[in-house]
Amino acid sequence: MDVADWLRQLGLERYAAVFRENDITVAILPSLTAEDLKDLGIASVGHRRRLLQAIAMLRAQPQPTLETPQGPPPPSGATPANENPSTTMAERRQVSVMFCDLVDFTALSSRLDPEDLSAVVRGYQSRAAATIARFGGFIARYVGDGILTYFGWPEAHEANAERAVRSALAVVDVIAQSPIRAESLRVHIGIATGLVVVGEPIGTGDARQQTAIGETPNRAARLQGLAEPNAVVIDEETHRQIGGLFTCGDLRPVTLKGLPAAVHAW
Repeated sequence: MDVADWLRQLGLERYAAVFRENDITVAILPSLTAEDLKDLGIASVGHRRRLLQAIAMLRAQPQPTLETPQGPPPPSGATPANENPSTTMAERRQVSVMFCDLVDFTALSSRLDPEDLSAVVRGYQSRAAATIARFGGFIARYVGDGILTYFGWPEAHEANAERAVRSALAVVDVIAQSPIRAESLRVHIGIATGLVVVGEPIGTGDARQQTAIGETPNRAARLQGLAEPNAVVIDEETHRQIGGLFTCGDLRPVTLKGLPAAVHAW
């Protein structure tokens, strides 16, 4: 079932064209907000309520029959971004964690009106989410302008590190390709691979999140801080797993705040 079929089941097929024109894919549906629906021109409060209720159901349940987002095929076994895990049992997993955020976001936020800034951030997040979906990433959390993504959970695959790096490079390209609301944006990205404990939701209600616990997410966030605009920095384990698939520059061991030992970065 695609987005048009989903709208048809809700009796709101009149909006199929506007969803298509604004590149709203199944991967993006769970992240839509009331403000997004207003931006799409859905004036009816009742229709927005109906859509938001259906979106909440998408967030709460796996959707195995929904369409695969358009774009180059991901490596074998990829899992769509934002697909809800089928279990809430915590487990140890080897994952690749990707942390992405905007360059000079503080300056951008001081220059733009809050509503304009919100529209820019939503546009950036939508583009990034659609791109991440192509490579099977699970978007665990949006943190301001940051996007935290897991590769290897809820489903584990051998090519987690490769998919994470390909996804990161694709996000850099898609965000740099064209301005959002006349704003030319740049991102920087960090990737780390290692063991985490993941799968048990933390928090309650709307704040409930699937959070990976361990050093790996912290390492990814710190490496992201080292990355130049439109660049990706990875750790030693990610570099080992991707082998010779990518050209990497050796940044040598670096000291990262909060971590006990230096980390070899690439």
